[in-house]
Amino acid sequence: MNHHSGRALARRRRRPLLTTTAAAFALVMAATACGGSGSDDGVVELRFSWWGADDRHATMQEAIDVFEDQNPDIRIVGDYTDWGSYWDRLATSTAANDAPDILMQEERYLREYGQRGALADLSEFGEHLDLSAIDPLVAETGELEGQTFGIPTGVNAYAVLADPQAFEEAGVEMPDDTTWTWDDYVEIANEISQATDGEIVGVQSMAYNESGFQIFARQHGENLYAEDGTLAFSEETLASWFQITSDLLDGGGQPSASESVEIEAGGPDQSVLSTNQGAMAHFWTNQLGGISGSAGRDIELLRYPGETEHERTGMYLKPAMFYAVSAGSDHPEEAARFVDFMLNSEEAAELTLSDLGLPANVDMREHILGDLPPADERSAAFLEEITGDIVDGNPPPPIGAGEVVEITKRTSDELGFGDLTPEEAAEQFIKNVSEATGSS
Repeated sequence: MNHHSGRALARRRRRPLLTTTAAAFALVMAATACGGSGSDDGVVELRFSWWGADDRHATMQEAIDVFEDQNPDIRIVGDYTDWGSYWDRLATSTAANDAPDILMQEERYLREYGQRGALADLSEFGEHLDLSAIDPLVAETGELEGQTFGIPTGVNAYAVLADPQAFEEAGVEMPDDTTWTWDDYVEIANEISQATDGEIVGVQSMAYNESGFQIFARQHGENLYAEDGTLAFSEETLASWFQITSDLLDGGGQPSASESVEIEAGGPDQSVLSTNQGAMAHFWTNQLGGISGSAGRDIELLRYPGETEHERTGMYLKPAMFYAVSAGSDHPEEAARFVDFMLNSEEAAELTLSDLGLPANVDMREHILGDLPPADERSAAFLEEITGDIVDGNPPPPIGAGEVVEITKRTSDELGFGDLTPEEAAEQFIKNVSEATGSS
């Protein structure tokens, strides 16, 4: 570990976690009262909002401390909460013209805030914000109509996670993920379940996350959303996607509909991999560490099936989240300096490691590789392996895309219980998503 990392860990040990509701409330109120202003000592004060758990809050505060040491003319006030409360608070503060100067954004909401004029165009701060080292596969994912409303903090990829021990116990060979097809995927999953009399299920249902279908659509030369936010796939392609789930249910390769509902509700900790009850599941690369820890096994990452089967590859790098600056900030240049620090400084990279995704700055990504936990190191190696085969990134989802999560789950359940055929599921999904996103 290098000397910067040693200092970072020392700071981390010294800083107590904020654990009481009263303390959190007091901090938020203080931040709200004094964000984004100048002070009597001539120091510019900025408010920075993010979401997360206590460990992220502590890490972010450590990064703020380092930035303030290097930039004594700026003071950063942390304003943070959990994911569920974050968006309600941000909507309220934005409507009241009291938005934080610097804020975290997520791809499902970036278009909404950008089109409302709530976010600054970060391309205007070139003197203070260097974007030259951002991974080109995600560098433009925060752009809308020629304006840059967000810069990715880091990247993840959606992949198939596999348990080699489960494959061995079933007597089934691990697939060659550089060539396997969707037919191979179904056959392997069904074979694992049959070989173990259902004690080890082949794969957890993939139908609950639209990201899997996005890869499938991209493989067919389509996409989930177009640049203008409209749907960019055919009903036939979506029906083919749902047919794969139907084939797995028929062959026993995935849990029953009722079991899938229960597994989905339990989150990653109750996945078939975490509980040693299955061989494969679909998750983001940054979830590998948590799932491996729950499983007590070294889970492996596999490329998506079908990457060499159709028109093109479909896998992509997803921005874990975005840094953004409020259009209403009184000190946008100072805010841009802080974003530059978080993106481009070794100190910030050594503190955040992969918590915000593997760094979007490719130089910082390489810099921290030796400091990553083993699972995160494997994720980094996997991302490096697939990057050369990735064609492009994706545009920001349309306004209303947050509702697609529930639409996807509802459609998946109705398909699983036999209330919808794959064709009917495709028709219903398109209708509901079109209504939610205004693209009907």
